[in-house]
Amino acid sequence: MTLTTSDGVNIAYDWYPAEKPAGYLVLVHMMSAAKESWREFAGSAAQNGFASIAIDLRGHGQSDGGPEGYNAFSDEEHQQSIKDVEAAVEFLKQKGAEPKKIILIGASIGANLAIWYLADHSEIKRAVCLSAGESYRGIRIVPMLAKLQPDQKLLMFASEDDVRNGGSNASVNTRVVSFVPADVEKELVIFDQGGHGTDLLPQAASKILEFLKSSI
Repeated sequence: MTLTTSDGVNIAYDWYPAEKPAGYLVLVHMMSAAKESWREFAGSAAQNGFASIAIDLRGHGQSDGGPEGYNAFSDEEHQQSIKDVEAAVEFLKQKGAEPKKIILIGASIGANLAIWYLADHSEIKRAVCLSAGESYRGIRIVPMLAKLQPDQKLLMFASEDDVRNGGSNASVNTRVVSFVPADVEKELVIFDQGGHGTDLLPQAASKILEFLKSSI
């Protein structure tokens, strides 16, 4: 199954329906991964009343340019992936989802894309971020976090053992979360171990489901 973005890119997706959904999720994978990395979590979310769309970002998986075309992407081409998130949100709206019931969940570069979309679309109220980075391929989250509104909420996860460029992702997230406005509800959960992005899901899933249920 595919969606077509506003710039004409065909994006592959998996749809996980839920009976009488309480909310709707957009699942955005990390670089080098694909939509299947969300399969177990999306199944659990469906059992808890949340329908999900998991997408292959452009250059990944079964989407245009996939499965490994992203390796040759410029930063600008990676940044165009925000249009893939936009197409997924529009898909959910066509399914009847109210914007306030749409929650973005992203891993690594997908986390940065989720924050970007949340910052630019105040009608979307919630996002969950696994291993967000200060800048992935030029997608810088500090100015985006500063734009969040008082009725939006953010749940972030990081791990001390996720070490890149001489520092841990936990320390990066501790620093960047300080740029979230004081009147915006946010929580940063730091694990001692767990790795990067969707590798954190075994530890983070129950907390994410709790957040989803409290958000609707």
